[in-house]
Amino acid sequence: MSINCTTPTPLCSFEKHSALNELENHSGIIRITMGKTLDAIEDSTSWFLEFCEKLGTPVSQSASGELVLSIRDLSFGQDDPKTRGPNTNRKLGFHSDRCDVIAFLCLRPAMTGGENQVVDSREIERVIRLERPDLHQVLQQNFPYKRHVVDRGNQKTFVMQPIFSECMGYFACSYLRVLIERADQDENCPSLNSAQRKAIDFLDEVCERPELQLRFTMNRGEILLLNNWFLLHRRTAFEDFPYPRHKRHLLRVWLSMPNSRPIDPSFAENYGSTEAGSVRGGMTPIT
Repeated sequence: MSINCTTPTPLCSFEKHSALNELENHSGIIRITMGKTLDAIEDSTSWFLEFCEKLGTPVSQSASGELVLSIRDLSFGQDDPKTRGPNTNRKLGFHSDRCDVIAFLCLRPAMTGGENQVVDSREIERVIRLERPDLHQVLQQNFPYKRHVVDRGNQKTFVMQPIFSECMGYFACSYLRVLIERADQDENCPSLNSAQRKAIDFLDEVCERPELQLRFTMNRGEILLLNNWFLLHRRTAFEDFPYPRHKRHLLRVWLSMPNSRPIDPSFAENYGSTEAGSVRGGMTPIT
């Protein structure tokens, strides 16, 4: 679903009900093009948060309770414990985030690169079920996920949850390989068995098939909304402009949605409530 807006109030140009329906029951993706309209907004962070609040409930993205996260290269070293994938300029793997819907606002694109790539995990699941039913079964098992270093409000070292699951007839896919690998390397977390490693290797292989990918590059003033339960996303490596004020900069909000699907009870440790339409997800702030 694509929308072109000519005013700083894009929600006025389409029905909220239609947007919620598209995100939960159809494609799971909405792109809103604002173009030069962004220039009329003095405080883009406050404006974007207000926009997102009209769709759902923003949830914390860090232990400090950040509701709007700046996505830009902070030049952390690859082994720096503070590193989060979005705050680097390197290519990311296909993944989902800890929320129902993820929202991005592009303030400035990169000089080169930074292409967005999205795959429908419902189609990925179908392909794996047909081609490797043995690995499809493995992906429905619980995998260990190491607690992210910035998730300091969570006292658990790791959680166990499936990659593919179904609850009350609703499909869900949750996947962030980097945290699975960190758990596998930690002696205090369960290790992956050979079948689990083969399964995630094949999952990544299927996601790499070009015919299954939607590719585009966000432009200044563009908003992107993605359903995390049946879409996986990533961006390619990018090169920034040499001047700080021209460097790639996006804003990100994690949303809990009023019309969200029920999810498997195993997600309770990471999301809180697993009931449909409940406020859930995000990271617990340290009070």
